[in-house]
Amino acid sequence: MSSFKSQKPTILQWLQKNLFNNWYNSILTVVCLWLLFFGIKGILTWVLTQAKWQVITANLSLFFVGRFPQQLYWRLWLALFIILGLVGLSWGTFTKRLPHRMNSWLPLGWALSFPIILWLIGGGFGLQPVESNLWNGLLLTLVMAVISIVLSFPLGVLLALGRQSQLPVVRWFSILYIEIIRGLPLIGVLFFAQVMLSLFLPVEYRLDRVLRGIAGLIFFSAAYLAENVRGGLQSVPRGQIEAAKVLGFNAPLTVLLIVLPQALRAVIPALVGQFIGLFKDTSLLAIVGLLELTGISRAILAQPQFIARYAEVYLFIAFIYWIFCYSMSLASRRLEKELGVGQR
Repeated sequence: MSSFKSQKPTILQWLQKNLFNNWYNSILTVVCLWLLFFGIKGILTWVLTQAKWQVITANLSLFFVGRFPQQLYWRLWLALFIILGLVGLSWGTFTKRLPHRMNSWLPLGWALSFPIILWLIGGGFGLQPVESNLWNGLLLTLVMAVISIVLSFPLGVLLALGRQSQLPVVRWFSILYIEIIRGLPLIGVLFFAQVMLSLFLPVEYRLDRVLRGIAGLIFFSAAYLAENVRGGLQSVPRGQIEAAKVLGFNAPLTVLLIVLPQALRAVIPALVGQFIGLFKDTSLLAIVGLLELTGISRAILAQPQFIARYAEVYLFIAFIYWIFCYSMSLASRRLEKELGVGQR
């Protein structure tokens, strides 16, 4: 019986089958390898011998925390420790390395950590206040991205439910909001939030520039999230809703316990893709004067000793963006695998 078992091909057999199986594939493989070799060689030569990485090392604190007071760095380290601790506990519970009973405590931990971290960053209530104009660099990018994701998600879910509501006022309001926002460019929404939002508020209320930027991101992202969630809602079989009614569930319980869990599970890839896009969209806030990661990079490039060091600076911040976006993608794929998305 062992003679009939398929043997794993050797490296040479795999190369011959996939890359050199005929004359034109062989030529194409050789040309691609030649281009790849010289491309990698040129990049490594530039990185190791020509690039001036002093622009990165000399401004590392500006890239990460901007002008945040140096004597208060301990608050950022404490916030980072809280986040990493919760991430580690969540990952351990998710991968079943920690007791399952911690699942009931982790949501509470994340909910409590949110105001605590904002308190550590902004101060007040016994801590020295730090003005938001000192929140720069990666710190501001993460604060705006996390707050926008956390707040735009429930708003998007409500808009998706509102679009399918039987109440005409709710349904048409949701449709108008979604279609109008989706028809506008994000930079236009950000300019509106920075310039026009204050006109709709009482004179005594003046929103901070950071809050106005976050508001623009939330309003824009919620419209796209609503359409993603609506696609998930439409994927839930009608029989699930009918079965819930037979069991005595009222409409709110049917939506919360039956429809929404299945709908959100079906659109996890789309939701995470929207979150990744939102994280990268924070770079547009540099256009409206906020010094997030891209904005602080432009400020660093204005330093006389580092003028024209564009390649090094933008390659560095691109690497930072890639780390966070790829981490979200990996977490999404692991979640999809655990929940069996696309498998059952």
